[in-house]
Amino acid sequence: MKLHFLFLTCILPFMACSNHQNKTSVEVVEVVPEDTVPKADTALYTPMQQRENCLIVISKQELKLYVCEVIENDTVRVAEYPVCLSKNLGQKERKGDMKTPESTWDNPFVITEIVDASGWVHDFGDGRGSILAYGNWFMRLKTPGFSGIGIHGSTNNEDSVPGRASEGCIRLRNSDLDLLKELYAYKGMKVVIKTEDEGLKEFEQKYY
Repeated sequence: MKLHFLFLTCILPFMACSNHQNKTSVEVVEVVPEDTVPKADTALYTPMQQRENCLIVISKQELKLYVCEVIENDTVRVAEYPVCLSKNLGQKERKGDMKTPESTWDNPFVITEIVDASGWVHDFGDGRGSILAYGNWFMRLKTPGFSGIGIHGSTNNEDSVPGRASEGCIRLRNSDLDLLKELYAYKGMKVVIKTEDEGLKEFEQKYY
């Protein structure tokens, strides 16, 4: 009887330890390398065929920037990014009115240059002083009657995208701006900025 009791006291802890080890090995979670996690929430519609046939359409109503491509007799969406636009609604009328200028399909704006803005700073008047603010690139737009309007990043202001907080420019998340520059944007690219109440073109309706 003593031997039987001694056997149990020796074997039971071993069994418990063995069961615990097996349970632990089953619950191991695989860690996904950080560089494989998508860093930009780009929505892709269809693969681009030719960069030079692409244009940008910015919807004030949706707070979205769409990359569209003209393919034969059709226009298709290629990608989209959330944007931050001006604090105030409506067409820009004067410098400092905190409005994003609007353009039409027949008379779009044009990207005149894409410059390195990684070292550019700006004072937002919020007590932080002059801080990095534009991401890696500034896509300058030719907007008749106004200067200094462009598409850029949101260094130190990523939480503002999407939203209405800029002084007139089109602000993207930095990772989205990098993708836009790398994959789609080019000098001479047309940019349509729709009004807040502008309806959908025929080609846009198929995405809703």
